[in-house]
Amino acid sequence: MINLFEYFSSLQKNEMALILNIDTSTEVCSVALARNGVLLHLRENKAGQNHAMLLTVFVKELLKETNITVDQLDGLAVSGGPGSYTGLRIGVSVAKGICYAANIPLITLSSLESMANHVRNYQLPDSIHDTDQVLFCPMIDARRMEVYTSFYDKNGELIRDIQADIIDHQSYTSFLETNKVVFFGNGAAKCRESINHSNAIFLDDIIASAIHLIPLAEKNFILNKFADTAYYEPFYLKDFVATTPVKNIFKGNRDQ
Repeated sequence: MINLFEYFSSLQKNEMALILNIDTSTEVCSVALARNGVLLHLRENKAGQNHAMLLTVFVKELLKETNITVDQLDGLAVSGGPGSYTGLRIGVSVAKGICYAANIPLITLSSLESMANHVRNYQLPDSIHDTDQVLFCPMIDARRMEVYTSFYDKNGELIRDIQADIIDHQSYTSFLETNKVVFFGNGAAKCRESINHSNAIFLDDIIASAIHLIPLAEKNFILNKFADTAYYEPFYLKDFVATTPVKNIFKGNRDQ
């Protein structure tokens, strides 16, 4: 038998869900505040890796503009990867700190799934029809000709696990022979020349953004799908490898 008090209490809670969303998985630093799955305010910078300087400032500005304190938040959603190692560390660290301070649940989401969900629901290409076999392939740049990617179907179901792929002319031919495949994200542009199958569709200007986390965050909040704040770690996919900038290499040679 349904407990009506618990039922209506859950409806009221879901209706008033106030969630802060953070995405720092790529070069974009993005913070969005949403209530009941609807965007209230956004702060976003696409200029590059300035996350350490911008993220906490963006959070403070959003809360100040809306006269909301962290104690009033119902939850916090953060992109947990894959993506930039440094960006993910910064985003998840700030998210965990806020969750600890405010005693609110942490929601962790895939940066690839959030982009795919956005394109599937809001930016479906005109060339795609209801009868088409179509797959969605978000791509995050992993340097050189490598990308972090996965494949989703029309229903948003993951049909190939997240992988780091090196792209060449033979990439994804098994998918492209039987499906239209929509490629997007900051890793897709460099793949245009290599992936030239007639069933390949490339979308421009699709970025990893906190806005794209909102519907998935709301869904997970309703389902009480929360991460363990103490032990959660970002999904890096690959180990971090420190490199020396080219200008420093040349400088070192001159000094020898």
